[in-house]
Amino acid sequence: MTAEQLLYSYLIVFGLSFSVEALLSFLNLRHVQENAGAIPGVFEHVVSEEEYEKSVAYTITKSRFGIIQHFIGSLFLLAFVLLGWFGVAESWVSGISSPLWRGVSYIVLIGLIFSLIGIPFSLYSTFVIEERFGFNKMTFKLWLVDFVKGMVLSLLLTVPLLYGLLWFMEATGTYWWLYAFFFIAGFQFLLMYLYPVFIAPLFNKFEPLEDGSLKERIYALADKVGFNTAGIFVMDGSKRSGHGNAYFTGFGKNKRIVFFDTLLSSLKENEIVAVLAHEIGHEKLWHIKKMLVISLLSMLLGFWLLSLLMSYEPFYEAFGFLGKSNYAALVIFSFASSPITYFLSPLFSSFSRKHEYEADAFAISSVGENDSLPSALLTLSRENLSNFTPHPWYSFFHYSHPTLKERIDAMNSIPVP
Repeated sequence: MTAEQLLYSYLIVFGLSFSVEALLSFLNLRHVQENAGAIPGVFEHVVSEEEYEKSVAYTITKSRFGIIQHFIGSLFLLAFVLLGWFGVAESWVSGISSPLWRGVSYIVLIGLIFSLIGIPFSLYSTFVIEERFGFNKMTFKLWLVDFVKGMVLSLLLTVPLLYGLLWFMEATGTYWWLYAFFFIAGFQFLLMYLYPVFIAPLFNKFEPLEDGSLKERIYALADKVGFNTAGIFVMDGSKRSGHGNAYFTGFGKNKRIVFFDTLLSSLKENEIVAVLAHEIGHEKLWHIKKMLVISLLSMLLGFWLLSLLMSYEPFYEAFGFLGKSNYAALVIFSFASSPITYFLSPLFSSFSRKHEYEADAFAISSVGENDSLPSALLTLSRENLSNFTPHPWYSFFHYSHPTLKERIDAMNSIPVP
């Protein structure tokens, strides 16, 4: 296959992924607009007209913005490919004598360019859309501090990671992809361990949950289901956003339960315990480990496929590079594989939705009733202005969680122990 044929093949797949995403976004937008006049029957007694109208407006605004962002981002990427900008950027680092440092510099440069393109979208989303609907709590100063911290941290982590990866590609011969896999996987596990103690506190404050009935109920639940944690912490999420959430972070001795302070102020104690039981369900049912294994296997497959393409000259010519290089191979594979893996997203979404149903069932079994978790989900959906009427195709393709109606219907059918 010639370089020209490779480029045409890429453009076809890129065009298909772009068209499917645009179609799904427009279908979802129209579906929300068509259902804007009346609250869906299942929610009419728990969602007020004002709340529903506001959620519809928020969904429509974010959907339109997402369509524009998707179009501009795709157009910029196409320009990079068709106008030879990958090769132009490569010429900017051609004077660096060390092949490894030249590769690191190039990949960092490409990442920086695409990050800078995203800045206007981030600013508009935060200070216009989120501000308009009452979610934004950030000042521009805080946004700027976060951005600088994020860039510095990204460089501190990315540079040694890229240097090590390129070294393995250069020095370990035919089976470099296997060595590189273990190197990257080990790096990921190290970050997972360090994140809650050293990285997350750079952006937020984490305070131990105060003593009281909620803490007692949480530890009672953890004891009941055999869940061990390094602690329960409250994060000051309210200094950036009005959205609420809860999550687990770290592993081993650093495994923590984290609540956004906004979530604690929104839910009742029994609802918080039910939400936590759901999150514990993911851990106890090995959902996190299963998805991690899938992620690692996908990475291993990706490295192996890349090893097959690296010596193929048209692979580089098709994307405007000056010649063969390990760093060019990494960049090309990253961008070229994206529209292909896009069509795998429904498969991974379906795995995730299955896990959500299982975690809901675990939570109901653990707390011994099926009122608190649906109540908590309804409250969070109202306060976060969630989409109550997503298009079925859109939710099938993109939603990592079942729709609210699907989850409540499923929980209502679970027998209470």
